[in-house]
Amino acid sequence: MIVMKNVRKVILYIAQSFDGFIARNDGNIDWLSMVESQGEDYGYYNFLDSVDTVIMGRKTYDKILSFGIEFPHKNKKCYVISNKKKDHDENVEFINGNLKVFIETLKSQTGKNIYLDGGGMLVQEMLRLNLIDEMIISIIPILLGEGISLFGKLNADINLKLLSCKKFNSGLAQLHYTLNKVS
Repeated sequence: MIVMKNVRKVILYIAQSFDGFIARNDGNIDWLSMVESQGEDYGYYNFLDSVDTVIMGRKTYDKILSFGIEFPHKNKKCYVISNKKKDHDENVEFINGNLKVFIETLKSQTGKNIYLDGGGMLVQEMLRLNLIDEMIISIIPILLGEGISLFGKLNADINLKLLSCKKFNSGLAQLHYTLNKVS
């Protein structure tokens, strides 16, 4: 009998403007509200059910805290990747070591998939290190002209394979890709 090992994936689930920005230069994401529609979550809650771990950068964590709501991932193991170590936080564990070793260790553990929540600098570093398995990107129908880039400058081509494409009445398009891994 062959026993299949649980293979956890790191999945980026994020929204960006049509021109590739995840926030304005000042971090403002007010433009995301243009696609809010009562009863429509764009698959977010189903996605959340498929993960038990959340990874994000410090600026993304700070942005979540600025909303003044209860931390949305209290029922998940959450890590904030940051060069600035914090002593204690009830919501997350701060990580500032070797990112590649940390992610590979997480992926080797038993569990559900791992949600990469952003931000731009963390996504770019994880792409550079070949640590993202899939991306679900919601394209918001707006051109910002400038802001915080999701992908930034890449050092090499990254080939993608389209898994699905969904369109919504709000004008949002959601693309789901797997990344072709480089050996």
